Amino acid sequence: MVDVLSQNEIDALLAALSSGEMDAEELKKEETQKRIRAYDFKRAVRFSKDHIRSLTRIHENFARYLTTYFSAQLRTFVQINVVQVEQLPYDEFIRSIPKMTILNIFEAEPLEGRMVLEVHPNVAYAMLDRLLGGQGTAPSKINALTEIETIIMERIFSRTFESLQEAWKTVIDISPRLEALETNPQFMQIVSPNETIALISLSTKIGDTTGMINLCIPHVVIEPIMPRLSVHHWFVSQKKRARPKKWKCWSSA
Repeated sequence: MVDVLSQNEIDALLAALSSGEMDAEELKKEETQKRIRAYDFKRAVRFSKDHIRSLTRIHENFARYLTTYFSAQLRTFVQINVVQVEQLPYDEFIRSIPKMTILNIFEAEPLEGRMVLEVHPNVAYAMLDRLLGGQGTAPSKINALTEIETIIMERIFSRTFESLQEAWKTVIDISPRLEALETNPQFMQIVSPNETIALISLSTKIGDTTGMINLCIPHVVIEPIMPRLSVHHWFVSQKKRARPKKWKCWSSA
């Protein structure tokens, strides 16, 4: 970000140049000198701003589809919005989520590798409570899931991947499939700790309960389709979808 000088700072700078305290030529030399920036190899930049913008657009659609789906399933007020799309090491993501949470590990053919849909316990248990006839409130203490609770959650979150499939259609046709449901992040190692991931954070409100849903997409999984996340490809695909089909008229003999 470019620093903007105040009027007092501008006046002081002009006064220093007029009095000879500062040399204009020296300032030019400093400006033209190459600046060295520190590079953190643990936070390698794999996604460009262009990629981040495309991922944001895709998952804004995903958030809308999820809102519609959960509203119908839970029969209560649901609001889901994208709040942030960022890139960070996988290990940092694991350390940032609760020790007890809902981790939906899934694959999405033809992409190779695994991804994670992490649902904050407040949100997940509010959904569970609502499905079992409650008001949709989260418990004060989070306990381990029972076998019945696990089956219910697997069913409801398996259906969320239909929304993800629909959101990604503008880029690629994927077939997401739930592979496992975990509750302890320490038991989940889908990529190496230093692998860069795209983290899509969705603010979620179920009735009066709020929490986050996080989608973790490792760079290695979507690397083969990264060119499709460019703005140029995005607009070309949108135009093709919007273009009306041409019908051939055959005259009868």
